[in-house]
Amino acid sequence: MNYTIREIKETEYGILNEFLYEAIYVPSGMEPPARDIINTPELRVYIDNFNRQFGHKCLVAESDGKIIGAVWARVMKDYGHIDNDTPSLAISLYKDYRGQGIGTQMMKRMLSMLKDAGYKRASLSVQKANYAVKMYQTLGFSIVVDNPEEYIMLINL
Repeated sequence: MNYTIREIKETEYGILNEFLYEAIYVPSGMEPPARDIINTPELRVYIDNFNRQFGHKCLVAESDGKIIGAVWARVMKDYGHIDNDTPSLAISLYKDYRGQGIGTQMMKRMLSMLKDAGYKRASLSVQKANYAVKMYQTLGFSIVVDNPEEYIMLINL
């Protein structure tokens, strides 16, 4: 598959609503939550007031003129919060594009961007049952908090 990874354009910030919903892990056999779940305060923190002026970073994957995935980072008090100097990451792809290495390439580019911006580490939160745990570990993330249903993972950049 042909795709490109590029920085998001300011006019595209609204698509983060879609990818925030796509980032919600839904175990096999379970019904996905209603789309309005992204309006809860604990999820809005990922995208409200997103703006590159505040050091927020976002890359999108694009194929045939369509954005198919996004990875973004900002310092926020989210599920993966470590401290006020460590950006948290969120990533998602449309289902048809998962498992093809696109997410791994997006993460590698984002981690490089964060390092170039002077960050020393990055974190994320992931459901234990999510297949992406292995990808994060392959990229160098370590489990630093083991909650009943999720891990908080950290990588040194």
